[in-house]
Amino acid sequence: MEITFDGGKVITAHLNGHIIRTDQPLDNGGGNTAPAPFELFLASIGTCAGIYIKSFCDRRQIATDDIRIIQTMEFDEVKKVPKTISLDIQLPVGFPGKYREAMVNAAELCLVKKTISNQPEFKVITTQK
Repeated sequence: MEITFDGGKVITAHLNGHIIRTDQPLDNGGGNTAPAPFELFLASIGTCAGIYIKSFCDRRQIATDDIRIIQTMEFDEVKKVPKTISLDIQLPVGFPGKYREAMVNAAELCLVKKTISNQPEFKVITTQK
């Protein structure tokens, strides 16, 4: 992955042929032209859980059109980081009850969540090119 600085507060990640732009909100000096990096981080949690839920349902030929994940967060004002991130998997009327717990288990497989839970070590260095 390569990160580039593209004017103003726009920072772009280039990854496997994809371009992922970020910006800052207006009140933080940005143009609000793209999600902020922290917003993408939060979105990665819900969308990661979502792909596991989608795969679970696809294998059982269960429609996912009316399934929603509502993600909320409690913020620790002292540490300035999230203290709780909750995912509410909202299932439609008529969803097979025998799969309710399995949906939670599927969401728990999310690699983003597993990575955060295992607290990876971060290394930041500088080099000159």
